[in-house]
Amino acid sequence: MSKTIWALVTGASSGIGLEFAKILGSHGVNLVLSARSKEELVTLAHHLTTTYHTENLVFAGDLSQQSVAEELVKYLEKQKMSLAYLVNNAGFGDFGYFTETKWEKEEKMLDLNIKTLTYLTKIYATQMKKLGHGRIVNVASGAAFQPGPLMAVYFATKAYVLHFSEAVAEELAGTGVTITALCPGPTESNFWEAANKPSMIHFLPGGMPSAAKVAQYGYEAMMRGDRVAIYGLVNRLAAFAVRFAPRQFVTKVIMSGQK
Repeated sequence: MSKTIWALVTGASSGIGLEFAKILGSHGVNLVLSARSKEELVTLAHHLTTTYHTENLVFAGDLSQQSVAEELVKYLEKQKMSLAYLVNNAGFGDFGYFTETKWEKEEKMLDLNIKTLTYLTKIYATQMKKLGHGRIVNVASGAAFQPGPLMAVYFATKAYVLHFSEAVAEELAGTGVTITALCPGPTESNFWEAANKPSMIHFLPGGMPSAAKVAQYGYEAMMRGDRVAIYGLVNRLAAFAVRFAPRQFVTKVIMSGQK
């Protein structure tokens, strides 16, 4: 098993993670699929095996729990598996005034969006460095480039993902291992329902891009070894513009747009 090409995709049951899994499968990569829903993962694994004739394993569990993340690593160790690709896609957001949202949900968000992503990156970047090759995608967000009133914790977690990924990518320069921070804007997915926020599709010119388009963009950026990949011209312009705008002005604009 160790001689075959393997990838781990977290949050693989839907959205960008699911589409990333399909793309990797189409290129003959065997997959370890992780998310909370075992039923959805089994269905996806069957589809990938039937369509691309790849080997696909399922690990169902709540990765916001450190013990579960450690179980995932041990599971891969038992398979004597070395990863060529890691897609840290699992994550979620929440919407509302910080003084009114629930700490329990925010704590799980911090654990999943930051702690688990960092842990898995550490484990597999270290492994990849020893092997001299590997590619990692950490799914950040267009939210990473500015503070986000009414989604304060979520925006902050994605800023962490962006800065963390860029820093470690620099440390890994020349080792054969790359890290790409994928920064999509609003995307068609179940994110909005999980965040208790109405979809923004009616407020965006042309609507939101599909998860498939964002995943394809991210895959191509990963294969090039890009450190930061911002999907969409509007999102790239916004990320650039906030560098020059007064900070208080930025938060007021974001606050207004969120309502």
